[in-house]
This record gives sequence, C-alpha cells and structure tokens, in this order.
Amino acid sequence: MSMSRVEFEEKCSAEGKICCFKLPELAEEAKILNDKMFDFNNERDFTKRQEIIKTIVKSIGENSVVFPPFRCSKGRFITIGNNTVININCYIIDGIPITIGNNVMIAANVSILGGTHSTDPVIRNYGTVYRRPITIEDGAWIGCGAKILPGVRIGKNAVVGAGSVVTHDIPDNMVAVGNPARVKRRVSEHPGWTIENRDVPLD
Repeated sequence: MSMSRVEFEEKCSAEGKICCFKLPELAEEAKILNDKMFDFNNERDFTKRQEIIKTIVKSIGENSVVFPPFRCSKGRFITIGNNTVININCYIIDGIPITIGNNVMIAANVSILGGTHSTDPVIRNYGTVYRRPITIEDGAWIGCGAKILPGVRIGKNAVVGAGSVVTHDIPDNMVAVGNPARVKRRVSEHPGWTIENRDVPLD
C-alpha cells in the first residue's frame, strides 16, 4: 500500500532528511492539538489536566506532572517517564522522538527544540524542516530558560545551567553551563545524605 503524503514526510524526518511541514493534511491535526492544549492550559482542576495531557503526548509515566502553560508542535512524539516534573512555559518542537526519562526536572521557560530549518533561503522558504531526536536521560535537571537544540542527548543525572543553550551532548553526571553550554565539572555527590540528615553544603 502506498504511503500518504504525511507518512512519506514523517519517514523522511525519521531518516534525518529534510521534510515539508506545509501540508494541507496537517491543518486538521494542528487544530485538534491546539484545542487540546487550550483545554489543558485553561483547566483549573489538577486531575482533569493530568487526563488531558495523556491525550497530547505519546506517553507519560506515573507521578509525572506537566504544569501549564505548555506548548508542543505535535505531541505524539513526546515520551515522559516516571516521577518527572515539567514546569511552566515549556515549549517542545517534536515531530521526531523527544524522550524524557524518569526523575527528570525541567524548570520554567525551557525550550526543547527537535526541529530546525536550512540556512539556505531557497530550501527554507519552500516550507521545509529537518529534525533530530532529543533524549534527556534519567535524573537530569534542566535549569530555567535553557534551550536544548536538535539531536542532543542530556546524560543521566546531568545538570544544565539556567539560560544555557545546549548544542552538543552532555555526558552523564556532569554540569554544563553557558552559550553554547560547556561542561564545567561533575555533579555534587553526598553519599551520606539522608532525608533525616540534611546538613550538606548547597551548590
């Protein structure tokens, strides 16, 4: 069976090829998604919001919370693990897998940008985009206002400083800050810490 135009463009996107986003077939999909996001962002009841977000993203794990306002370009490519918190004003460009692990903290005003455009104006003005998957591993913390660019992997327990622009992978257990984000040091470790014994230095 031959592919639809949308299926063909999504196949191109998955293969890392340039694809076209100005398709009439996508207009209805965008309208439905926008209606869902409007409902989510204007719903006061927490439990109802949790049910709505399940209809927007591909999957969301147990005890995970997305705070409104929240925006995404497709939604159905976003996977969120367990015990993860996504704070206000998060913006995700998907259309390619965006994988957010368990115990991830995403602060306010973070942008996770899986799509971008060619710098060639002829290609760009035709209405094209290319996408690269983004993975945020378990235990990572993305600081306020950070921007995660296409194709990036944020490692397990890694920390991205507030306002940083992440253009390359961040290894596990490392702190990265700046524009572009650069690794500065390992994350702090306090192996003797317990909830009862909290007398450790802040950093």
